[in-house]
Amino acid sequence: MSKEKIITAVKKFGIAAAAGAIMFAGGAFGTFIASEYTVVKNAREPDAKTVASATVGAYAQDIYNGNPIVSIVKKSSPAVVNIDTETMVKQRIMSNPFGRDPFFEEFFGEDFFGGDGMQEREVPQRGKGSGFIVTKDGYILTNNHVVEGADKIKVTLLDGRSFDAKKIGQDPTFDLAVIKIKAPDLPVLLLGDSDATEVGEWVVAIGNPLGFENSVTAGVVSAKNRTLQAPGVNFQGFMQTDAAINPGNSGGPLIDLSGRVIGINTAIVPYAQGIGFAVPINMAKQIMDDLIQHGEVRRGWLGVTVQPLTAALVDAYKIPVKEGSIIADVQPGSPAEKYGLRRGDVIVSIAGKAVKNSQDVVFSVRNKLAGDKVEFEIYRDGKKRTIEAVLGEIDKGENQKTGSKPTQESSSRAKTSKQMGITAAVIDSELQKQFKLQSTEGLIVLNVDRSSLGARLGLQPGDVILEVNRVKMKKLDDWNRVMGAKNKSLGILMSRGGQTLFISVEI
Repeated sequence: MSKEKIITAVKKFGIAAAAGAIMFAGGAFGTFIASEYTVVKNAREPDAKTVASATVGAYAQDIYNGNPIVSIVKKSSPAVVNIDTETMVKQRIMSNPFGRDPFFEEFFGEDFFGGDGMQEREVPQRGKGSGFIVTKDGYILTNNHVVEGADKIKVTLLDGRSFDAKKIGQDPTFDLAVIKIKAPDLPVLLLGDSDATEVGEWVVAIGNPLGFENSVTAGVVSAKNRTLQAPGVNFQGFMQTDAAINPGNSGGPLIDLSGRVIGINTAIVPYAQGIGFAVPINMAKQIMDDLIQHGEVRRGWLGVTVQPLTAALVDAYKIPVKEGSIIADVQPGSPAEKYGLRRGDVIVSIAGKAVKNSQDVVFSVRNKLAGDKVEFEIYRDGKKRTIEAVLGEIDKGENQKTGSKPTQESSSRAKTSKQMGITAAVIDSELQKQFKLQSTEGLIVLNVDRSSLGARLGLQPGDVILEVNRVKMKKLDDWNRVMGAKNKSLGILMSRGGQTLFISVEI
């Protein structure tokens, strides 16, 4: 082989070796990069099988997966009962085919057909409702209107057993009643916490609508603290739900997804769809024991008259809050007087719950029982205070004495002063006797001009002005000084018929 050929062969081999080395290095580098990318990708993006497995595991603990209502209904239905009532009512029927014709009355006699041609007889009036068992020995919670006036009450369980029930206690205020059947070891429903229930939570209603026994509907809590005013019903605090409720559902339970009762189905809006109302179960908890033990509710009594705060009143009395309720009057001998609440105190919270208006005060106190210790947070003279009061029984405050309605006649001999169309006078013994006043405190209104500020305030002859813009009215100089000042608003504490109240107006 010639020298040139050998050199050419070596060059080709060298080139091939170099190319192989380069290719090997490139492959190794590519493999390294690919493996690193795969590791990072796997760390961040699990494969489809891993995703599917994790998803199934996550939903396995989600109560909204599948249909939790089925298990709730299976567990709850045995404790939900159908209630059939029978009330004997008097019905007048026409028995005289000739009416009150004198000829036939003379012929047959006046009493032959029952006098006026009408006879009364007692006929059974039947009704249906629902309820649920709360104790193993047979106490059942339902609505008062389901059993009110009933002479016979029959309770039917899911397993077909029927029992005669007797009334234990009724509370028309919250439309609740407790009845009882005699049977051992009955299934019961657990009571939940309606205060903790959130708007939008799923709920289940079970009952006896229109006679269709053990019907189940589902929906959500649409709203809380609804006020319902209708003939015979004036109630604050309802829970609203779109779970279908129909006549016959009354008294049945509204159940959350934990299987606990959070409400008692009570009312519907007949001309709407998906608007039903339930009494929160926390109210029933508070009074159920009283109904069982005493047959009635010993509802709490505070003994105050409250009014809403107005912008004029806030300005005139320099009240540091815009929401709350002002005490206009405190009844003598009431728990409010005993524990230090005063006229002019502004209640801003009760038992830790904010008070926005006077309805909140009325509702909160009405929701308590006699003997309950309640904490009132108030503002007095611009300073915040806390007062604890033990509520009395409401019947002790029903017959409080009030002054007689004053006459509109006035004394011509009284010393008077006229400000802004209001004629006021110091109360002497003659005026006290004439207007039948219980004391001589304050100034009496003798006359109010039409279209005057006094007319706008609603003052009337015989009203007693106790304070104006927090200044006590002891003499006419007090009246002239305050009413003659440049006030942006007026707040007047007055007494009418023995009842004190605040009135206010912006000038």
